[in-house]
Amino acid sequence: MQEKRIEKLRTHALNCKPSNAEWVYLFAKGFLESAKKEKAYCCRFAAATAYMLENAQPVIDEDELIVGKMSCRALTQTEQAEWENLKKYSLPSKPRLGGQASHLAVDYDKLLALGADGIIRDAAERAEKLDLTIPENLEKYNFYQSCIIALGGLCRLADQYAALASELAEKCVDEKRKNELKEIAENCRNVPKKPARTFYEAVQSASFLTFCLSGPDTLLYQLGRPDRYLLKFYINDTENRVISREFAQELIDCMGLLYNEYIPGGLAVGYMVGGRDENGRDVTNDLTYMFIESIGHIRMIYPGVGLCCNNGTPDNLLELSCDMLGKGYSHPALFNDDVIIKGLQYYGLPYSEACNYIHSTCVEITPVASSATWVASPYVNLVQLLLDTIGIKKENSVCVEFETFEKLQEAFFNNLSAVIKKNIIEQNLLQLERTKFSFNPLLSCFVNDCMQKGMDIESGGARYNWIMPSFVGVGNVADSFGVINEMVYKNKAVTIPELAVILENNFNGYEEKKQLFQNRVDKYGNDIDTADFYVSEITGMIAQECKKYSTYRKGKLVPSLFCWVMHNEFGKNTMASPDGRTEGFPLGDGSGPAQGREKHGPTASILSSTKWDHYPFIGGIAVNMKFSKKMFNDESKKKLMSLIKTFMMRGGFEIQINAVDKDVLLKAVKTPELYGDLVVRVGGYSDYFVRLSPSMQAEVIERTGHIL
Repeated sequence: MQEKRIEKLRTHALNCKPSNAEWVYLFAKGFLESAKKEKAYCCRFAAATAYMLENAQPVIDEDELIVGKMSCRALTQTEQAEWENLKKYSLPSKPRLGGQASHLAVDYDKLLALGADGIIRDAAERAEKLDLTIPENLEKYNFYQSCIIALGGLCRLADQYAALASELAEKCVDEKRKNELKEIAENCRNVPKKPARTFYEAVQSASFLTFCLSGPDTLLYQLGRPDRYLLKFYINDTENRVISREFAQELIDCMGLLYNEYIPGGLAVGYMVGGRDENGRDVTNDLTYMFIESIGHIRMIYPGVGLCCNNGTPDNLLELSCDMLGKGYSHPALFNDDVIIKGLQYYGLPYSEACNYIHSTCVEITPVASSATWVASPYVNLVQLLLDTIGIKKENSVCVEFETFEKLQEAFFNNLSAVIKKNIIEQNLLQLERTKFSFNPLLSCFVNDCMQKGMDIESGGARYNWIMPSFVGVGNVADSFGVINEMVYKNKAVTIPELAVILENNFNGYEEKKQLFQNRVDKYGNDIDTADFYVSEITGMIAQECKKYSTYRKGKLVPSLFCWVMHNEFGKNTMASPDGRTEGFPLGDGSGPAQGREKHGPTASILSSTKWDHYPFIGGIAVNMKFSKKMFNDESKKKLMSLIKTFMMRGGFEIQINAVDKDVLLKAVKTPELYGDLVVRVGGYSDYFVRLSPSMQAEVIERTGHIL
C-alpha cells in the first residue's frame, strides 16, 4: 500500500503545475482592507497574511496523509475583476522592494514545543510588560500585535483543513481512507495551533508551517534538520508502538512530495540530515537513513537533500547515499560538516550554533532558526570582468596592453575590488529600503532574536543578517589567466590585440588558435599546480575583500562560488573568452573545473578543487562531477566512497554527483516526452533535464563523464 500511495502522489506531483494566483490576490486584497482597521504598518502586513490564510481554499487530494498546499484554482470572474483593480490602483502605491527574503530554515523545535497558541501567549505577555510611555517601546508593541494577528491566520487555515478532512471522511465509503481522513482532521485540529503530541503531528505541523510561509511570493523555506527535531517523537511513538517504521517512512515521503505541489520547478527547497551536534557527536539515527531512503521513493527534484559528512558518518549511510546517486536520483548533495562548522565559527558563530546549519536553497549555508541572510546577492560575472579589464568587446575592442601578466592580474583584481564595493553599497541600500517598508510577522515568530528584540525580521530582528555575493566563472578566469600568461606573455604566440580579434570572431577562422588555447595550456582540474594556483589567487582575493565590509543590518559580507542557473544566463550574454569557451556557452557551473576540462580523471579533479581554502566561502561552493551510470556497481561504489572521503579530508566544501550517461541525455533531447522525470544536477540544485533550456542541456552534456 505504501509504494502504491507514494507512486500515485508522485504521478500527481509530476503533472502538477503549481500556481499561487489565489494567494497573491488574497494577500493584496487583505493588505488593502487592512487600512480600514490597522494603524501600524507592520500590522497591515500581518492582517494581509491572516486574510490570505483564512480565505485560502484548502485542498486534500486522494491518498494524501500530510496536507497543506495551494489549490492552484483560477480566480472567479468577480475576483479577477477585483484583482485587475488592485493591480491598477492599489498595488502601485506600495513600495517596490528589491533585496531578498526566505532562503532559511525556521525554529521547528519552537513550533513543535509551543505551538502557535504558546507563541501567541508569549507575544501577548511581552506586549503587556512594555511601558508605552517610552517611545521605542511602541514599535515593539506593534510588532507583538502583528505576530498575534499573523499566527491567528495560521491557526484558522489549519481549522479549515480539519473541517475539510472531516467533511471528506463523512462522504468517504472506503473505510481505510475514512479513518485516514479522520486522523488528518484530528491532527489539523491540534497542530500547528498546539504542541505536537506524536510523530505524525510533528511532521504535519512542520510541513504546514513551511507551506504557509511560502506565501504569495513563492518564498523558499527549507525543512531544516528533520532527523533532529523529529527524533524524540519518533522514538517515543515507536517505543510505545504508536507508529511503525513503515508508516513513519510513508509520512516522510508524503512530506517531501508536497514541496513539488506548491513550489515551481527550477528552484531549490529541501532539508539536511546527519552532521554533528553541539557536543561534537555525529547525530546519525534511524531517521537519517529514512530521509535518505526517501530519495529513492520520491525521485523528483524536490526535496533537495543534503547529507552532512564528517569522520563520524557511518560508512553504511554514505554507502546508501552512493546507492541513491548511482541510480541517477541526483540527491543527496554531500557537504563537509567540519569545513562548514569551521567556516561558520570563522564568521563568529559559537560551536553550538555552527553545527546547526542549512543549505538554504542550493548550497548557501545559513544558521538554522536565526538567519535573515541574503544569498547570491548579487551574482558577479568574473569572465565579463576579465574581458572588460583587457578592453575586449564584441566589436571595436579598445585593448589595454599591460606590460606584464602580473600588471594585468593586478588590474583585474583592482576592478574586482571595485565591483565588490559597489555591490555592497547597492545591497545595503536595498536592505535600508526593506527595513523601512517591509514586514514579515509570521516568519519573525520563528526566527531568533525577533521576539526577544521585539523587532521584525525585515527590520533587522534576526541574529545573523549576512549578505552573500556569488562569483561565477572562476574556472574560466583561471584557465584564461593560463592562456594569456602562456600565449601572450611567455610564448608570444599572440598579442592582446590579436587575441581580441580572435574572440570578437568567436574563434571562427581561428580554429588552430582555439585548439592551441584549449589543448596546449594546462587547465584547472588536472592536479597541475601552475594551473590550479590561479584559482587560489582569485578565491583568496575575494575572501579578503569581502572581509572589509558589513551590511546595513550589521551583518557580514560572506562570499560564495555557486551559480544556480546564472552560469547559463551570464554565458548567453558573454562573448568568447581566452580559455577557449565560445560565445553564448555557459560559464563554469560552480567552483570546480569548467565543463570538459578534466583530462586526468576524477581524483585529479578533486585534488585541484581542494588546493584552496573553502571554509571562508560559507555563501556556498558547488563542485559538480558526472559519472557513467552504466559503470555503477559495487566496486565503483567503493571507489566513489573513497573519492568522497578524499574530497572531505582535503577540505572540500560540497560535492554533487550526476550519474547519467551521455547517450541517455542525447535521447532525452530528441524524445523529451519519454524522459519527463529524468533528474540532473545543475549548478547547486536539481532539475528535470527536459525542462532545461537547450543551452543548459548542452552544458550538462558537455561535462566530463568520469568512469570509476
